[in-house]
Amino acid sequence: MEYKQFYRRKLPHLHSPGATLFVTFRLAGSIPKSVVEQWRQEKLWLEKERGRLAKNDRINQNQKESFLDFHRRWFAKFEDVLHKEESEIVWLKDKNVADLVSESMKYRDGKVYKLICFCIMSNHVHVVFTPLLNEQSLTEVKYSNPLRYESSEPTLGAIMQSLKGYTAHEANKILNRAGQFWEVESYDHEVRNGEELDRIVKYVLNNPVKAGLVKNWRDWQWNWLAEK
Repeated sequence: MEYKQFYRRKLPHLHSPGATLFVTFRLAGSIPKSVVEQWRQEKLWLEKERGRLAKNDRINQNQKESFLDFHRRWFAKFEDVLHKEESEIVWLKDKNVADLVSESMKYRDGKVYKLICFCIMSNHVHVVFTPLLNEQSLTEVKYSNPLRYESSEPTLGAIMQSLKGYTAHEANKILNRAGQFWEVESYDHEVRNGEELDRIVKYVLNNPVKAGLVKNWRDWQWNWLAEK
């Protein structure tokens, strides 16, 4: 599969070349629409703030920390809803569906990203990976204004579209259903450093422990961690 796309620097919805990403995606309808709308509005504000911070060199460290603190609290609230919501939409509890999603994420390891870890829960998935798109894979598009780069490696959007599109089609066949499987929007966060990466990996793998499903993260069948 060959990707040919444009990559425009410093847009908030595109990751930095070589960045490691923490992504959460969930089943369609797994959260009430009223909660989703509030989440969407806050996300739009976060995206605007992220873009403003990226463009404004005069933003001080305290302002950046305030933004990051709001970002962390926003995600914690979003996660709390996912874990506590009494939803009938738990298609990922089906072993065959969970296996499909697991194998699909592992299949893309080394092809479009370097996979670090993932956890599949009943209504959502956490995954951490580093897309193969990096500084070396970018070629400047001549005479482009604003400046754009072309890459044969996929952006996050292309990766998630492929992953979610394929698994949705196959999962619906397994469940003998039709209609939307995944929610269109996903949550993504660019990991800033090794310390944050360690914290996120622990968080991802301990999801089933926090939910009371197992006592040790290694006992959860749909946890995966890359060998070092």
